[in-house]
Amino acid sequence: MPQIQTLARPTTWLEMPRLSEQLGAHVTLAAETFQYTGSFKFRAAYHLARNVPQTKIIAASSGNYGQALAYACQLLDKQAIIVMPQTSAQVKIDAVRAYGARADLIDVHTVSRATRVAQLAAEHPDAYVASAYDDPLVIAGNASLGAELARFTPAFDFILAPIGGGGLSAGIIQGLRAQGNPTPVVGAEPLLGNDAARSLRAGEIVANEREPQTIADGARTLSIGKHNWAILRDGIHSIVETPDEQIAQGVRLLFTYANLKVEPTGALAIGALLTQPETFRRKRVCCVISGGNVDARVYAEILTG
Repeated sequence: MPQIQTLARPTTWLEMPRLSEQLGAHVTLAAETFQYTGSFKFRAAYHLARNVPQTKIIAASSGNYGQALAYACQLLDKQAIIVMPQTSAQVKIDAVRAYGARADLIDVHTVSRATRVAQLAAEHPDAYVASAYDDPLVIAGNASLGAELARFTPAFDFILAPIGGGGLSAGIIQGLRAQGNPTPVVGAEPLLGNDAARSLRAGEIVANEREPQTIADGARTLSIGKHNWAILRDGIHSIVETPDEQIAQGVRLLFTYANLKVEPTGALAIGALLTQPETFRRKRVCCVISGGNVDARVYAEILTG
């Protein structure tokens, strides 16, 4: 973790009195929109790329992890091949290419991300296959954010964080534990891709049948990762299943009251507050705003929708 802490930008803390009044809770934003490549994913990507011996790395990503890994590999003079859905935000595809990586675009209805990654791994046997979330190195990189959250004073009653594959929430929990901080972490998950919530209820990993088409494209995962599940099954407090309508409203609220451009996945924590306000009323809540990479057209549609 020290390696990533010396390179990653510290998270940006924003106290939000007007937003707090709107939501009925004392809200502090931990904004990763100003992190390198525009999301928390740089923490994980750089930590992984620096700590594997391979000089070529293959990964699948909707975009944020892909561009973070592309930039990390550029910094470390390594190569990256990123498998991305054709429906990924164009701003994310462009960023992957701008950082010198290969964007391998697929139709997820024809071939899955995992299948395409396996094909590329067979073509490049010298490469490291990197999960965007299900890897101890990814979790350790994200734990650097958990360590920052643990040191914030006064302490929070809850930390609300987006959850897709589970790499961020597992990392936050790991970072909090390392600092001896018991603050409960609540996952904010799209209702349309609620495999983590269903897994928590079932006591075992339950997968989505197909890639969920939620507005929160960064959380379009088939299932939670095994390494993440080992931490989350006992470590996460609860998961709020958040409708797309509330996620979009979260984007609008952050624009209006925080002057913050946020992608839908990054607004999940605010969407969860809107979905389940009684849980957080009058509590000190930290909302992790995970990223701000969103196409201008999509962003405009959400703001005016």
